[in-house]
Amino acid sequence: MAARVNSNGDAWLTQSRSGFALPLLLLAAALSAGLIFYAIDNWLLAGGFAATVLTIAALMAWYRRLYPPQLSDKEAIPDWTVARAAADASSMAIAVTDRAGRLVCASDLFGEWFAGYPTPPGITGDPALTESLSVAARAAWRDGEAKVGGIAQGALRLDAEVVRTGRAEDYLLWRFAPVRQPSALDDVNRFLTGEAGRQLGEAGVMAVMIGGEGRIRAANGAFLLRAAGRIDANITGRDFAGHMRVDDKGRLFLAREEQGGLPLRLLQVPLKRVTQGNGMSAQVSAQDGPMLLLLIDEPAGGGGTSALSYIETLLSLLPFGLAMADRDGRVLFLNNAFARVAGLKPGDKPSYPGDLVVREDQAAVADAVRRFAVGPQMSGDIAVRMRDQPDEPIALSLAGVRGLGEAAVLLSLKDNSEESKLKRQVAQATKMQAIGQLAGGVAHDFNNILTAIIGHCDLMLMRHTPGDSDYDDIQQIKSNSNRAAGLTRQLLAFSRQQTLRPQILQLPDIVADVSNLLKRLLGENVKLDVSHGRNLGAVRADPGQLEQVIVNLAVNARDAMPEGGTLNIQTYAVPTIKVREMRQQILPAGDYTALRVSDTGLGIPPDILAKIFEPFFTTKELGKGTGLGLSTVYGIVKQSGGYIFAESELGRGASFVIYLPVYAGSDANDVAPVKPPVRRSETWGTGTILLVEDEDMVRAVAERALVRQGYTVLTASDGEQGLEVLAGDVAIDLLISDVVMPNMDGPAMVAQARRAFPDLPVLFMSGYAEEQLRKSIDIANVAFLPKPFSVNQLAEAARDALATRPVAE
Repeated sequence: MAARVNSNGDAWLTQSRSGFALPLLLLAAALSAGLIFYAIDNWLLAGGFAATVLTIAALMAWYRRLYPPQLSDKEAIPDWTVARAAADASSMAIAVTDRAGRLVCASDLFGEWFAGYPTPPGITGDPALTESLSVAARAAWRDGEAKVGGIAQGALRLDAEVVRTGRAEDYLLWRFAPVRQPSALDDVNRFLTGEAGRQLGEAGVMAVMIGGEGRIRAANGAFLLRAAGRIDANITGRDFAGHMRVDDKGRLFLAREEQGGLPLRLLQVPLKRVTQGNGMSAQVSAQDGPMLLLLIDEPAGGGGTSALSYIETLLSLLPFGLAMADRDGRVLFLNNAFARVAGLKPGDKPSYPGDLVVREDQAAVADAVRRFAVGPQMSGDIAVRMRDQPDEPIALSLAGVRGLGEAAVLLSLKDNSEESKLKRQVAQATKMQAIGQLAGGVAHDFNNILTAIIGHCDLMLMRHTPGDSDYDDIQQIKSNSNRAAGLTRQLLAFSRQQTLRPQILQLPDIVADVSNLLKRLLGENVKLDVSHGRNLGAVRADPGQLEQVIVNLAVNARDAMPEGGTLNIQTYAVPTIKVREMRQQILPAGDYTALRVSDTGLGIPPDILAKIFEPFFTTKELGKGTGLGLSTVYGIVKQSGGYIFAESELGRGASFVIYLPVYAGSDANDVAPVKPPVRRSETWGTGTILLVEDEDMVRAVAERALVRQGYTVLTASDGEQGLEVLAGDVAIDLLISDVVMPNMDGPAMVAQARRAFPDLPVLFMSGYAEEQLRKSIDIANVAFLPKPFSVNQLAEAARDALATRPVAE
């Protein structure tokens, strides 16, 4: 520990005080005697007074010598002894600086990490780091503490903490702690000190992990008992070689057992260590890295073959997937964990490691085994594809071992099935999101086209009567257009961009409302079984969309039971504790009301189960399905804040489980019945309407439809033209505008128009969903009409919007 304390100034001050005291006292005594003599003209009395003053001063000096004064807190010199001992006992590099920025104390570890004991913040030559630490120092003086993370120092990566300290808070304490990186070393440490390490000891295997410097980091009870004499001995940090001895024949023994011990067989397993330096990760080679040592008593006669049986017993106990191969690449042994990861059946044993992988990777595996079987001990990884999982590359780790007879290479496979499952889920979610964005954009453009088609059909039907030669053809065109509009609504539902009208409701009420319809849809061969749980929480969703979800799932279940069966619909409560017990990674903890729709049909194959929610994916015959039924269900559930999961087993049916979060608002108990909106039949009106639409075909049909209803219509193709019309001489009673337009969009135009006409009624129309647009339209008192719409729907929307005008007094 390096400590520097500046005490010269205090010593000089003490000497100075002592040096000036005597002359001052003599001068004071002489002046006092002179004043008394001048006043009373008596030398005897004046001399006596001066002698008295000097005597009192001498007594005071003698008293201060016997009882020296204690220094105050500010004058006291810090004792760095305790700080030095505490700093050396920690695993952090510690330094202390004063107000003047001088280094007054530093630990030995600080000197090892930063050569020459540099003064913080200039601990390295990096100007950026020096500036960061300087800013942290100023913050610590001001706020009391500050932190700087990610300091690269060689192979180390450190976090710095600066704290203001001291009796008068006139020092800065600098702590530099290494960033701990998770690695396999932690797993091995827990393995040795846990139940598995105890079982190894019972099997006669001593296991110890040492660092690259040769010091012990962890050991199992069998090694502690024989090397230190006690199973609870603490030998962490000690030199491993100090517990071993080698005789003149080169045999290895435990030093504590002296001449009575048995020679030991030593197996070295290199452990790969990951460190970080300069922001980049680097693999430290096995030669200078930590390793796992396994020590086994060698039976009389010795030999690698006898030791190999002990190693096989050891490997069979380990939870890692491990196998051994000889120099020719033949598999000598593999444990159950290795067989499970490799996809082998019980009792199967491949002849060569290459038999486990696809044909393209066999040569690479054979070459790697040969390289690790000869030469120096080393370890490494290669990516391979297993025969039963050719689409999922996994890491095959190899390590050369010596002294085990035929065994020359240790192989390890990592069980990454859960990791692969998560990767597939993330990829599927990303694909679904991209498809949803594409579907939403296509639906918007398609809605503009359908608006024009449906509108022109309505206008043509006004000029024809049933029985005309063209009436049926026009009606067929409109019917097909409405079917296309239904497809766009399903696309918007999948992309979560449809307009929802959420209400607080109970799922059993929705199931009851749709049950009669389901009985007609399912037919006579399918039995409907409905059951409801107790204490169901209310949910907030669109009742019409939930009915659509149930109908779509029921129709799919019916088609999966061509010869008949049973459709079960259940509702039940799922409390938070139940969600935690499910250990479902996608479903957050919370209270849910669940809806399960299950059938007894054919089931869904595993390779198809992951694709069923994709739009336009269907297993039905050509012309019998659009592939949007389940994608619509998926979109509605997601847009309602819920989660849906599919479960299936071939030949035993399929189940779809929907979890909707329980509504926790203050009005959760106010469950209102669903009532259809009341519409007035009269759509004729008067007034001047400004129609702003960039699509010529939509603008033309909307203008004709409004003119036929009795309105005066002015048109504009974008927001700028709309503002020019508003600024004209004609008074506008209603503004109908598209939302997304070039140059100036609808919301920007309305925001400017409302400044001059604050009471102007506004009706927005768009192929996008209202909920999606409401987030970007921050304008009050505006109505919305989704595309595509009919002539009658446009007339009704215009009538309702005009009805909101304030009545002039």
